[in-house]
Amino acid sequence: MHETSKAAMRRLYDSRFATRYFVGDGIDIGAGADELGQYGELFPLMRSCRGWDLKDGDAQLMESVADGTFDFAHSSHCLEHMRDPAEALYHWLRVVRPGGHLIITVPSEDLYEQGVFPSTFNSDHKWTFTTHKFKSWTDKSVNLLELLADFSDDAQVLKIEVLDATFRYQMPRFDQTLTPIGESAIEFVMRKWLPQERSQRGRFSAAN
Repeated sequence: MHETSKAAMRRLYDSRFATRYFVGDGIDIGAGADELGQYGELFPLMRSCRGWDLKDGDAQLMESVADGTFDFAHSSHCLEHMRDPAEALYHWLRVVRPGGHLIITVPSEDLYEQGVFPSTFNSDHKWTFTTHKFKSWTDKSVNLLELLADFSDDAQVLKIEVLDATFRYQMPRFDQTLTPIGESAIEFVMRKWLPQERSQRGRFSAAN
Protein backbone atom coordinates (compact mmCIF):
# COMPACT_ATOMS: atom_id res chain seq x y z
CA MET A 1 0.00 0.00 0.00
CA HIS A 2 1.20 3.52 -0.87
CA GLU A 3 4.49 2.19 -2.20
CA THR A 4 5.36 5.42 -4.01
CA SER A 5 4.85 7.37 -0.81
CA LYS A 6 7.03 4.93 1.12
CA ALA A 7 9.80 5.38 -1.43
CA ALA A 8 9.78 9.19 -1.30
CA MET A 9 11.92 9.61 1.81
CA ARG A 10 14.40 6.93 0.73
CA ARG A 11 14.79 8.55 -2.66
CA LEU A 12 15.59 11.93 -1.11
CA TYR A 13 18.83 10.42 0.17
CA ASP A 14 19.93 9.56 -3.39
CA SER A 15 20.47 12.86 -5.21
CA ARG A 16 20.09 11.23 -8.61
CA PHE A 17 16.30 11.03 -8.19
CA ALA A 18 16.05 14.82 -7.78
CA THR A 19 18.79 15.84 -10.23
CA ARG A 20 18.68 13.18 -12.97
CA TYR A 21 15.79 10.72 -12.82
CA PHE A 22 12.69 12.79 -11.98
CA VAL A 23 13.55 15.64 -14.33
CA GLY A 24 11.23 17.23 -16.89
CA ASP A 25 7.85 15.80 -17.86
CA GLY A 26 7.00 12.29 -16.74
CA ILE A 27 4.33 9.63 -16.64
CA ASP A 28 3.45 7.44 -13.66
CA ILE A 29 2.19 4.11 -15.02
CA GLY A 30 -0.28 2.32 -12.78
CA ALA A 31 -0.29 5.23 -10.37
CA GLY A 32 -3.65 4.60 -8.74
CA ALA A 33 -4.32 6.95 -5.81
CA ASP A 34 -0.63 7.23 -4.87
CA GLU A 35 0.76 9.34 -7.71
CA LEU A 36 4.40 10.38 -7.90
CA GLY A 37 3.27 13.85 -9.00
CA GLN A 38 2.02 14.68 -5.50
CA TYR A 39 5.67 14.87 -4.43
CA GLY A 40 6.70 17.44 -7.02
CA GLU A 41 7.96 19.83 -4.34
CA LEU A 42 10.47 17.19 -3.23
CA PHE A 43 11.79 16.81 -6.78
CA PRO A 44 11.82 20.42 -8.03
CA LEU A 45 13.20 19.62 -11.50
CA MET A 46 10.07 17.59 -12.22
CA ARG A 47 7.88 19.90 -14.32
CA SER A 48 4.96 17.51 -14.48
CA CYS A 49 4.07 13.88 -13.95
CA ARG A 50 0.92 12.48 -15.50
CA GLY A 51 -0.78 9.64 -13.68
CA TRP A 52 -1.76 6.72 -15.95
CA ASP A 53 -4.19 4.06 -14.79
CA LEU A 54 -6.93 1.74 -16.06
CA LYS A 55 -9.19 4.57 -17.21
CA ASP A 56 -6.41 5.82 -19.51
CA GLY A 57 -5.87 2.56 -21.38
CA ASP A 58 -3.94 -0.70 -21.37
CA ALA A 59 -0.58 -0.22 -19.63
CA GLN A 60 0.69 -3.28 -21.47
CA LEU A 61 0.80 -1.41 -24.79
CA MET A 62 0.39 2.30 -23.98
CA GLU A 63 -1.24 2.58 -27.42
CA SER A 64 -2.38 6.20 -27.10
CA VAL A 65 1.07 7.47 -26.09
CA ALA A 66 3.47 8.37 -28.89
CA ASP A 67 7.11 7.33 -28.93
CA GLY A 68 9.46 9.60 -26.99
CA THR A 69 6.71 11.65 -25.33
CA PHE A 70 8.16 11.84 -21.81
CA ASP A 71 11.45 12.64 -20.13
CA PHE A 72 10.88 9.83 -17.64
CA ALA A 73 8.48 7.02 -16.85
CA HIS A 74 7.84 5.80 -13.32
CA SER A 75 5.93 2.70 -12.30
CA SER A 76 5.48 1.29 -8.82
CA HIS A 77 4.16 -2.25 -8.46
CA CYS A 78 2.47 -2.48 -11.84
CA LEU A 79 4.75 -4.70 -13.96
CA GLU A 80 3.73 -7.81 -12.00
CA HIS A 81 0.13 -7.29 -13.22
CA MET A 82 1.04 -7.22 -16.92
CA ARG A 83 0.33 -10.09 -19.29
CA ASP A 84 3.90 -9.98 -20.61
CA PRO A 85 6.51 -8.04 -18.59
CA ALA A 86 8.99 -7.89 -21.48
CA GLU A 87 6.41 -6.43 -23.87
CA ALA A 88 5.21 -3.93 -21.26
CA LEU A 89 8.78 -2.85 -20.52
CA TYR A 90 9.38 -2.34 -24.25
CA HIS A 91 6.43 0.06 -24.49
CA TRP A 92 7.27 1.84 -21.25
CA LEU A 93 10.74 2.48 -22.60
CA ARG A 94 9.29 3.42 -26.00
CA VAL A 95 7.37 6.40 -24.60
CA VAL A 96 10.57 7.84 -23.04
CA ARG A 97 12.80 10.22 -24.97
CA PRO A 98 16.46 9.32 -25.66
CA GLY A 99 18.43 10.34 -22.59
CA GLY A 100 15.37 9.86 -20.39
CA HIS A 101 14.89 7.46 -17.52
CA LEU A 102 12.67 4.54 -16.57
CA ILE A 103 12.23 4.04 -12.81
CA ILE A 104 10.47 0.80 -11.88
CA THR A 105 9.63 -0.93 -8.61
CA VAL A 106 8.39 -4.53 -8.48
CA PRO A 107 7.74 -6.90 -5.56
CA SER A 108 10.61 -9.22 -4.64
CA GLU A 109 9.40 -12.81 -4.81
CA ASP A 110 11.25 -13.78 -1.62
CA LEU A 111 10.25 -10.69 0.37
CA TYR A 112 6.66 -10.38 -0.84
CA GLU A 113 5.28 -13.76 -1.96
CA GLN A 114 7.70 -15.55 0.39
CA GLY A 115 7.67 -18.91 -1.33
CA VAL A 116 3.98 -19.10 -2.23
CA PHE A 117 2.51 -18.50 -5.71
CA PRO A 118 -0.15 -17.76 -6.85
CA SER A 119 0.22 -14.94 -4.40
CA THR A 120 -1.79 -15.14 -1.19
CA PHE A 121 -1.33 -11.39 -0.69
CA ASN A 122 -2.45 -10.15 -4.13
CA SER A 123 -4.36 -12.56 -6.37
CA ASP A 124 -3.85 -10.36 -9.45
CA HIS A 125 -0.08 -10.84 -9.49
CA LYS A 126 0.83 -12.73 -12.65
CA TRP A 127 4.61 -12.83 -12.12
CA THR A 128 7.23 -12.82 -9.40
CA PHE A 129 10.63 -11.10 -9.61
CA THR A 130 14.18 -11.74 -8.50
CA THR A 131 17.39 -9.89 -9.32
CA HIS A 132 19.12 -13.16 -10.21
CA LYS A 133 18.76 -16.59 -8.70
CA PHE A 134 20.17 -20.02 -9.53
CA LYS A 135 16.64 -21.45 -9.44
CA SER A 136 13.33 -19.96 -8.37
CA TRP A 137 10.64 -21.77 -6.42
CA THR A 138 8.01 -20.75 -9.03
CA ASP A 139 7.83 -21.10 -12.80
CA LYS A 140 6.38 -17.57 -12.99
CA SER A 141 9.62 -15.98 -11.82
CA VAL A 142 11.21 -13.19 -13.89
CA ASN A 143 14.98 -12.89 -13.57
CA LEU A 144 15.53 -9.15 -13.85
CA LEU A 145 19.20 -9.29 -14.86
CA GLU A 146 18.24 -11.49 -17.81
CA LEU A 147 15.19 -9.39 -18.69
CA LEU A 148 17.05 -6.07 -18.61
CA ALA A 149 19.95 -7.51 -20.61
CA ASP A 150 17.51 -7.98 -23.50
CA PHE A 151 17.13 -4.17 -23.63
CA SER A 152 20.85 -3.35 -23.60
CA ASP A 153 20.72 -2.04 -27.19
CA ASP A 154 18.13 0.53 -26.14
CA ALA A 155 18.99 1.48 -22.57
CA GLN A 156 21.66 1.34 -19.90
CA VAL A 157 20.85 -0.15 -16.50
CA LEU A 158 21.97 2.41 -13.92
CA LYS A 159 20.63 0.83 -10.74
CA ILE A 160 19.10 -2.39 -9.49
CA GLU A 161 18.52 -2.86 -5.77
CA VAL A 162 16.70 -5.24 -3.44
CA LEU A 163 14.78 -2.97 -1.05
CA ASP A 164 15.08 -4.96 2.14
CA ALA A 165 16.29 -2.23 4.53
CA THR A 166 12.98 -2.32 6.41
CA PHE A 167 12.22 -6.02 5.91
CA ARG A 168 12.11 -8.00 9.16
CA TYR A 169 13.51 -11.43 8.40
CA GLN A 170 12.77 -12.76 11.89
CA MET A 171 9.00 -12.24 11.65
CA PRO A 172 6.49 -14.99 10.76
CA ARG A 173 5.21 -14.91 7.18
CA PHE A 174 2.87 -11.97 6.52
CA ASP A 175 2.54 -9.14 3.99
CA GLN A 176 5.04 -6.62 5.32
CA THR A 177 3.96 -4.00 2.77
CA LEU A 178 0.87 -3.51 4.94
CA THR A 179 3.10 -1.76 7.48
CA PRO A 180 3.94 1.95 7.07
CA ILE A 181 7.59 1.27 6.19
CA GLY A 182 7.75 -2.17 4.53
CA GLU A 183 8.71 -2.14 0.82
CA SER A 184 9.57 -5.82 0.10
CA ALA A 185 10.60 -4.87 -3.41
CA ILE A 186 13.22 -4.49 -6.11
CA GLU A 187 13.90 -1.15 -7.79
CA PHE A 188 15.68 -0.66 -11.08
CA VAL A 189 16.53 2.41 -13.15
CA MET A 190 17.31 2.48 -16.86
CA ARG A 191 18.45 5.34 -19.06
CA LYS A 192 17.61 5.35 -22.76
CA TRP A 193 20.66 5.71 -24.97
CA LEU A 194 21.15 8.86 -27.02
CA PRO A 195 21.93 8.13 -30.71
CA GLN A 196 25.55 9.29 -30.35
CA GLU A 197 26.02 7.10 -27.29
CA ARG A 198 24.87 4.08 -29.21
CA SER A 199 27.22 4.85 -32.06
CA GLN A 200 30.22 5.30 -29.73
CA ARG A 201 29.12 2.26 -27.68
CA GLY A 202 29.01 4.07 -24.37
CA ARG A 203 28.24 7.25 -22.46
CA PHE A 204 31.28 9.37 -21.73
CA SER A 205 31.87 12.75 -20.13
CA ALA A 206 31.00 15.81 -22.21
CA ALA A 207 34.70 16.56 -22.58
CA ASN A 208 35.24 13.45 -24.73
